[in-house]
Amino acid sequence: MRVAILDDYQQVSLASADWSAVRSLGQIDVFAQHIERTEALVSALEPYDVVVAMRERTYFDAERLGQLPRLRLLVTTGMGNAAIDLAACAARGVTVCGTGGIGSATVELTWGLILALVRHIPAEDQRLKLAGRAGGAALGASGGWQQTVGTGLEGKRLGVVGFGRLGQQVGRIGRAFGMQVVAWSQNLDAAVTAEEQVEAVSKEALFSSADVVTVHYKLSSRSSGIVGAAELALMKPSAYLINTSRGPLVDSAALVAALRSGAIAGAALDVYDVEPLPLGDPLRSAPNVVLTPHLGYVTEETYRVFYGDAAEDIVAFAAGAPVRVLGASLGSWFLRS
Repeated sequence: MRVAILDDYQQVSLASADWSAVRSLGQIDVFAQHIERTEALVSALEPYDVVVAMRERTYFDAERLGQLPRLRLLVTTGMGNAAIDLAACAARGVTVCGTGGIGSATVELTWGLILALVRHIPAEDQRLKLAGRAGGAALGASGGWQQTVGTGLEGKRLGVVGFGRLGQQVGRIGRAFGMQVVAWSQNLDAAVTAEEQVEAVSKEALFSSADVVTVHYKLSSRSSGIVGAAELALMKPSAYLINTSRGPLVDSAALVAALRSGAIAGAALDVYDVEPLPLGDPLRSAPNVVLTPHLGYVTEETYRVFYGDAAEDIVAFAAGAPVRVLGASLGSWFLRS
């Protein structure tokens, strides 16, 4: 058995779990660099029986799967991956298994981004360091000291778009900050909002009244572009947008336009339409934006679960008793051809 671990950017997969049982079955190879082109990916993976995919970094559609005749097991970190065509896997006899995860990591990053954005932390950090390197000469006598005025959160309104498990956790922290929390989704459970002491509002009311809007929605054909030009136009010029869920949920062109025109105060993003984010993407040069490279789930604790369960998946499959098997009913609507 030959096992390929994909998109291990930090090269920590083998150190994050005990792979000894897998090594007893065969060879493990790690790919640290993302392979974008289909031809290159197929060429690299053709010899492998098992592929471990990190979240949705690499997509597997019918075309790619059809060129990987040896593939028998595809493991995805997490229990859902829209970049895998589960129906095509089933048709070709490829078993797909998932892993557990730690959702709190994304919640924590969400609040890190909110605080970084409203208190201008990245800009002030960079200014102090630049002043130190330049001896203050390039930035005047103040040496870049205290150039911005932040926005406090207590008493402000937090709008949570999507109120599932992660949205609820984000809302609880918002309440701890003394914020008024409102929520909207297409299928909002009134019992849940009542239990969480959160006000259920219409989509229009959320975007027009919130001081901070944070997106926690599952990506699907129904939710793609759920935050578009119309929603951004409803937001107050002093409001901020946060997205740590999936890039296509927000219309990136409309967001760039809103940032450049000053229609909203700023945005913080951890997810993008294309990842890694292309060097020439307009978001990289947009004003009042904080960007992180999809770090929501990237913690030592999460990786231990991801890779530990992945190793367990492989051993169970080899024993003829696969665990955490994903079915085609989960769908994979946004795969590219």
